[in-house]
Amino acid sequence: MKIRKQQASNIFQGTLVLTAAGIIVKIIGSLNWIILSRVLGGEGMGLYQMAYPLYLLALSVSSAGIPVAISILTAERVALQDYRGARSVFRISLALLAVTGMVFSLLLYSGAGWLIEERFIRDARAYYSLVALAPAIFFVTLLSSFRGYLQGWQLMTPTAVSQIAEQVVRVLTMLFFAMLLAPRGIEYAAAGATFGAGPGALAGLIVLLFFYWRHRRRLSQASSPGAGGMETKPAGVIKRILRLSLPISAASIMLPVVSNLDLLVVPRRLEDAGYPVGQATELFGYLTGMAVPLVGLATVLTGALATSIVPAISEAHSLGQRERVYSRTAAAFRLANIVTVPAFVGVWLLAEPLVTILYHAPQAAPSVEVLAAGIVLLGVHQVSTGVLQGMGRTMIPVVNMAISAVAKVGLNWTLTVVPGLGIAGAAWATVADIGIAALLNMRYVRRHTGFILDYRSLGKSIAAAAVMGGIVHLVFRAVVALTKSNNLAVLSAIVIGVTVYGTGMLLIGGIGAADVRLVPLVGPRLARLLQAVGLLAEETPK
Repeated sequence: MKIRKQQASNIFQGTLVLTAAGIIVKIIGSLNWIILSRVLGGEGMGLYQMAYPLYLLALSVSSAGIPVAISILTAERVALQDYRGARSVFRISLALLAVTGMVFSLLLYSGAGWLIEERFIRDARAYYSLVALAPAIFFVTLLSSFRGYLQGWQLMTPTAVSQIAEQVVRVLTMLFFAMLLAPRGIEYAAAGATFGAGPGALAGLIVLLFFYWRHRRRLSQASSPGAGGMETKPAGVIKRILRLSLPISAASIMLPVVSNLDLLVVPRRLEDAGYPVGQATELFGYLTGMAVPLVGLATVLTGALATSIVPAISEAHSLGQRERVYSRTAAAFRLANIVTVPAFVGVWLLAEPLVTILYHAPQAAPSVEVLAAGIVLLGVHQVSTGVLQGMGRTMIPVVNMAISAVAKVGLNWTLTVVPGLGIAGAAWATVADIGIAALLNMRYVRRHTGFILDYRSLGKSIAAAAVMGGIVHLVFRAVVALTKSNNLAVLSAIVIGVTVYGTGMLLIGGIGAADVRLVPLVGPRLARLLQAVGLLAEETPK
């Protein structure tokens, strides 16, 4: 059956689809941030970032966890051929999300003034941005339900296409309204930018509706429930969804909670350190509105990998295939390290020229240099969270994130006021937060899967990245000296750096034939070509 063949496809095919979409989304988003940061400036970006964490918090409370639960439970039911149970999960969860999405949209809209009055938001100009974000919550909750269901069938293309559609519409509306309202004041321009989240989510929802109807007949025809069919009564379905989704929701909520803790602590401590309110907002914008999105570009693949691995691990775990769980876990971490280690080196070395080119804001470079250290840790955290969630160990990431969040608050409070650190202190607190959560997750991944990080493979990535870093540094300086062009120097350094790293990994056996064959369309031919010229070993390193 065609659907069953799709389920059996390698998880990396879904990862590559989502990664390609993620790269497109990030490129569009980066172009948006470049233009938007120049329209709004550091102060306007600060207003935007003061509103956005609260939007993420409301969104997480209203919907986070349920989409992941849909993906896990759908994959579990499909593995057992209980297709009716899979459809029951989707229908009931969609109803839940519609209600909670509407409730939290109204709460954010009506509570914006109170947040300003009670000084949870220290800059009153952020009120308009809060109100403008409220409608997006409803549309995103519905959108996430469809994504979770289709991902449970390991259909990643609908998610990928909807992400692109959502981002395109979001960016266009953000820029349009930011520029339209800019003459009225920076607070209105920031609100115009935040409003783009709503139309973007609506566009993504429309795309997912199309894919749902396109696949609905095929999914229905897959149909009769297998042995051990799932309880189809709404109460039974809701109970199972909540039992799994609540811990996942708590884990997802931790991200915006941490962002809101940053919002409460960092600007205040910058003011305590002697910065005026406007400058504190500006520095906060450099960190959260410029440095964090730039560093996030390096984890596009690991984010996609974490999404793909949840239903894949759930499927293998539900069938009791422990060796398959281990192999998928090992492959995911290996791929994550291959990508994140050189990304850390490149971002760290080129931090100032990158933010100068992208944002025309070299002042953001110190935050980027510090946050670059968190790229590898973030990749480990994303993948380990996906593995644990796929195995149904959904509470573990919550506890680990809570522990790391406590550490971050303490470090934010302490480091931000240290002379010579300032906003860089807050960046170091963010790196520590990610690192603590990642290391704690890995402890439980080892306990439940037996997986131990392959330090030999990691060492190869580090060695190749170190050589790459030296070449990148030399190339950048040489091109700048010859052409006086910062843009050309960065582009040359990136292209040569990627080439050097890839070649180095091939020569030392860090990338094997199986890895190359995963590349869509050209993978097998490319593997044979590289083997013919001696750059690829016959056997894939374990």
